[in-house]
Amino acid sequence: MGIGLGRLFFGKNNPETMDTATEGKTMNLGKSEYAQAGVDYEKIGPFKRAMRDAARRTLTFPNRRNVFVEEGLLDAHGGVFEYRGTRPFKLCQTTEGLGNKNWIAEWMYQFSGTGRTYYEGIGIDTVMMAANDNAAQGALPVTYTDEVAAGQDTWFEDVKRSDDLARSFVTGCELAGMALVAGESPALKFLINALPPITSAPSLSGTALGIIAPASRMLTGEKVAVGDVLIGLETPCLGANGISLVIERALGLPEQFLTQISVTGRNLGEEALLPTPCYVPFVEGCLERGIDIHAFQPATGSGVGKVAFLRKPFTYFIETWPPVPPLFQFMQEIGVSLMDCLTTFNWGIGYWAIVHRRDVDAVLAVAKADNYRAHILGFIKEGERKVIFHPAGDLIIPAPVD
Repeated sequence: MGIGLGRLFFGKNNPETMDTATEGKTMNLGKSEYAQAGVDYEKIGPFKRAMRDAARRTLTFPNRRNVFVEEGLLDAHGGVFEYRGTRPFKLCQTTEGLGNKNWIAEWMYQFSGTGRTYYEGIGIDTVMMAANDNAAQGALPVTYTDEVAAGQDTWFEDVKRSDDLARSFVTGCELAGMALVAGESPALKFLINALPPITSAPSLSGTALGIIAPASRMLTGEKVAVGDVLIGLETPCLGANGISLVIERALGLPEQFLTQISVTGRNLGEEALLPTPCYVPFVEGCLERGIDIHAFQPATGSGVGKVAFLRKPFTYFIETWPPVPPLFQFMQEIGVSLMDCLTTFNWGIGYWAIVHRRDVDAVLAVAKADNYRAHILGFIKEGERKVIFHPAGDLIIPAPVD
């Protein structure tokens, strides 16, 4: 985003714009050597402006958590904000990247023929990678900084794509209750290059800062115990994990990402680009009601095995499972093994809550009130650290690699 960065000084003392042959009497409007080398601020400018405007729209989002942003400092070198609450608090900072998902958006923009940029949900995805993880510590996200790093400065010139991405960042921040306070948008010609047939695709990442107030709400997983119940929140979305496998498989199909998934009426690209849900309201609802949550866990990386995130001698027994989303069914149909699916994709559960049996009904009530589909999926028993997936004949899914 580059808030406060990349401002240009056009004046007679600027050596990059002065025509030395006329000793400052006329201005040389040609490109500087730096611009010719691949960093042209005139090309990056439309994106920076779109993101600055987006940031201004988000500044009041964290007010409901008693966090207030200094609104006059968006052109400074960082966001300034304060907590005006009275509770003792801790801060939690989470940095996460989107991975390869926006490569699919670039493919769809280039080859679908619809005229859409397919970046309408990419900012949401990027924000949720950090916000959902941040909330798992018992934090409520309040500020966000982004980095959109492209291999070519020309990527930033597309105003339509810039506007779509900027709006999706606003939506993501609103869902999570965060202000977009700063960011960066470098052109890294020598570092980032997209694989063909895509000519350019940026790397997207960001940092969420959350407040834990009161500090006693901090979750470490230490309370997780044998007998605890596993509650999963249903999602129809891929999220941002397993994208590389989807890309590899899609490029081997005759119609590639335009392959129709008949059940939904969407093609493979559209199905893969469904934005990641925000689980912060669910976490907030549980915390505000004083429910004794033992752990939250985003279903990111390692597939279903991610529920076994604690390095403790627990076996996670999954008794039942909701309907598998169409995209994952399709991946099986084109030859991806069930084990690969279960260890790569979320398989339809986007977020986990681990609680004592006495708190199950309270958690389900919060989920229902916030329009999440929650399911009692299993329980924890003593034993080797692994997942036993009963719906697939007690298939053993390994725990995540630490």
